[in-house]
Order: sequence, then C-alpha cells, then structure tokens
Amino acid sequence: MNGNETKQIENIEDSQTSWEELGISNDFLFGKVMQNPELCKELLQRILPDLKIDHIEYPELQKSIEQDRDAHGVRLDVYVKDDKETVYDIEMQVSNTKELPKRSRYYQSMIDLQLIDKKQHYKRLNRSYIIFICPFDLYDKGRHIYTFENICKEDNSVSMGDEAVKIFLNTEGTLDDVSKELMAFLNYVAGRKPDDTEDLYVKKLEEAVKEAKRNREWRHEYMTLLMRDQENVEKGREQGILGMISALRDLDIPDSTILQKLKGRITIH
Repeated sequence: MNGNETKQIENIEDSQTSWEELGISNDFLFGKVMQNPELCKELLQRILPDLKIDHIEYPELQKSIEQDRDAHGVRLDVYVKDDKETVYDIEMQVSNTKELPKRSRYYQSMIDLQLIDKKQHYKRLNRSYIIFICPFDLYDKGRHIYTFENICKEDNSVSMGDEAVKIFLNTEGTLDDVSKELMAFLNYVAGRKPDDTEDLYVKKLEEAVKEAKRNREWRHEYMTLLMRDQENVEKGREQGILGMISALRDLDIPDSTILQKLKGRITIH
C-alpha cells in the first residue's frame, strides 16, 4: 500500500464509524464472524428450526459473483451450504433502500447460474434460502420474520416446488412470532442489552466480534473497501456534474453562467 492510500484510509477513519466501534450489524464484520462454521450453523438453526443441519461448508462462491463485466456485481455477506447440499445466502442489511425484494430476486438468479453449468439438468438446482437481516420492518406488519415461497394464487395449498425460499428478518418487530433464541439474536443485532438470562449464543457472538476486531488484516481490508466505495461515490458525482454541464451547454447557456450555477450562486430558470 502506498503513502496516498494510507492517508486516504486515515481520512476515512476520521469521518466514518471507527473499526473499534463496529458491531455485528455491520455487514463486513458480520461476514467475518460468520466464517466460524459453528456460529453460522447455530444462526441458521435459529432461523430455520425445522431443519437438521449436520455441518456447513463454504463454497468458493462466498466472496463474490459476477456474471460478466456489464452485470451488477454481487458481493455476498455469507454464502454456505449444508450436508444436504442446501445453499444459504445470509445478508446483513442496515439501510432500507426499498429494493430488497428485487435484490433478492437478482441474488437468486445469480446463485442459480452458478449452481448449474451449461447442458446440465435443472434438477441440479439445489434448495436455496436467501436471508436478509434488517433493523427495520420491510412490510410494516410488525413481524420479526417474513418467509416467502412461490405458491399458487388460486390455491394456497399448491406450492410451485422450485425450492427457492426468501426470508426477511426484522429486529424491530412487535409480534410474538419467533422463538426466544431467535429473538435473543435479533435483540443483539439491534444493540439491545440482554437481560439476566443472557443467551449463550449471543455471548459467543460478542466474543467473536471482539476477536474479529483484533484482526489487523480484516481492519485493513475493511478500510480499503470503504476507500474504494468513497472513490466510486466521488466518480459518480463527477460524472453527474459533467453530464449537467453538457446538458446546459446544449441549451446554449454560457459557461460563465454554468460556473455560477455550479457554485450555487444563482438559480437558472
């Protein structure tokens, strides 16, 4: 890393939440903590108590998926499969960007493309779960968990049978609709202090978070990603300004007026 990169990282640390202040709700840190297979398996069992998972594996797909140069890149937080070849993508989503349902659809398509090669039979598509953990209620119904599977509109007893499941967890739910074990995890994600009967799994997560923040390589990786994200935002802003200048010139507006517009001194009508 050169001197300029080091300086940029230091500046980002000054303006962003510091590495030491991060919690499990940070998607980067969550992904690192979930590299522990026992912690990851326990979380899946709490979300999906009817499943019996013997062990999980981390496929190469974990880091990222990118279909081609022009496609949206998909950087998955946690991507694992169990002993029955069921695949799971678990995402920590802090901001309500209003597009999670369609993002889950895109994730599903990208994962499916990776699961089967050309000329292979569709039966090779594994059962899959895409899970978003959110500190907000995406559907405003007070639920802690929303589970979606494709079913027949005319007859709800008929399942489509594509074995694709999407789950949205909400730390701010009000209904009594999840187990106390899953509730303990959701409270921890929300930053609420556990009561006297503190959950053992939450204790393990807390220790794992502390251990992760002592990892210097992960800290550097996190700051580098922040730096790149900031650079992308700045590039987008520059492109927007150049586009505006071009549009104003097409309207035969003088450069001097455009300059004043950019400085915010006047409003062009």
